[in-house]
Amino acid sequence: MKILVLNAGSSSQKSCLYDINDDALPKQAPQPLWEGKVNWTQDRGVAEIQVKTATGEVLQESIYADSRQAHVTYMLYTLTRGATKVIGQLSEIDVVGHRVVHGGQNYRNSTVITEDVKKAIAQLATLAPAHNPAAVEGMEAIEKSLGSVKQVAVFDTGFHATIPDAAAVYPGPYEWVEQGIRRYGFHGISHQYCAQRAADILGKDLASLRLITCHLGNGCSLAAIKNGRSVDTTMGFTPLDGVMMGSRSGSVDPGILIYLLRQSNYSAERLDYVLNKASGLRGISGVSSDLPQVMEAIAEGNYRAQLAWDIYVHRLRSGIGSMLASLGGLDALVFTAGVGEKSPGIRQAVSEAFGFLGLKIDPEKNQNNPVDIDIATPESAVRVLAIHTQEDWAIAQQCWQILQK
Repeated sequence: MKILVLNAGSSSQKSCLYDINDDALPKQAPQPLWEGKVNWTQDRGVAEIQVKTATGEVLQESIYADSRQAHVTYMLYTLTRGATKVIGQLSEIDVVGHRVVHGGQNYRNSTVITEDVKKAIAQLATLAPAHNPAAVEGMEAIEKSLGSVKQVAVFDTGFHATIPDAAAVYPGPYEWVEQGIRRYGFHGISHQYCAQRAADILGKDLASLRLITCHLGNGCSLAAIKNGRSVDTTMGFTPLDGVMMGSRSGSVDPGILIYLLRQSNYSAERLDYVLNKASGLRGISGVSSDLPQVMEAIAEGNYRAQLAWDIYVHRLRSGIGSMLASLGGLDALVFTAGVGEKSPGIRQAVSEAFGFLGLKIDPEKNQNNPVDIDIATPESAVRVLAIHTQEDWAIAQQCWQILQK
């Protein structure tokens, strides 16, 4: 069974092709036959196309086209031609899975895409303006290239649909609830994958575990997972809520926003830009939204960079503390995504705060580029895992399961 996955971002469209046995899913993610990525530049008509195959073939070029959909279509053509050819024709693809950031209240499970589903995803762009439109563009590119192939939407919000109302409903007027204003949570595909992978690594039944998963990339969120179900998370109605991120503020006093609107003549657009693009690590450090660059500035004695680090760590510790209250204890703390997987300093600084739980991280294991292993000491009362998140594989798994029905 050949499964194509599209993972749409605000400035990129990633894709990969898996070839999976019809009879059973492998326990661990197989290597994709083919991986492609479109990066859009400031010039909307120009895109950088990057493709690689399991056999080591690589393609990299800049192309011009009149739409983002056309760029994606071109990327898909590399599946069947040139040095990166891995299949004879696109019709060999059995199903296409799409990461969709926001599914609202109506789409809690992965679903086959129809015209009505596509329209609903487009309408939810008001809640995820940087991502949902890109997902729809990917769906339309598939329709153009592969015709009536079955397409499946896998929602980032879906895993968090189990969060109880006490954690999901904001304490504003009840009319907000009726308007669908609630905590949806995001990065659900990653949190769900890492929870199951943690259970596999520990040799435990996921239903028996209390986990806190820390998805730390440019966007950051934490999730409290009990008996395999999300019971709390830090992102909210939008991906802006929660812990400090690369360029997003995370949670701030809403009174600040009222103050800025009244006293500084901020517009809604200005607030949107400041909170999403000019805050977080970038806003505080004045250096970058990229943690390694912030760390370089710290080494050079940059006070603001050090402050950014300190706030980042403090917010993560506070967020984990609130997740502990939702779980009533902790079996494993999981770090994943770009920062979570690659920054031993963050893992160490965050873990140190929970020594009172009997959590002890092994400094040598932590520093040794850990991937899918337990980096706690043998005597630690809480396991600490560094897991390579594989959202694309999680989406492929959902597609496989839908085709079995």
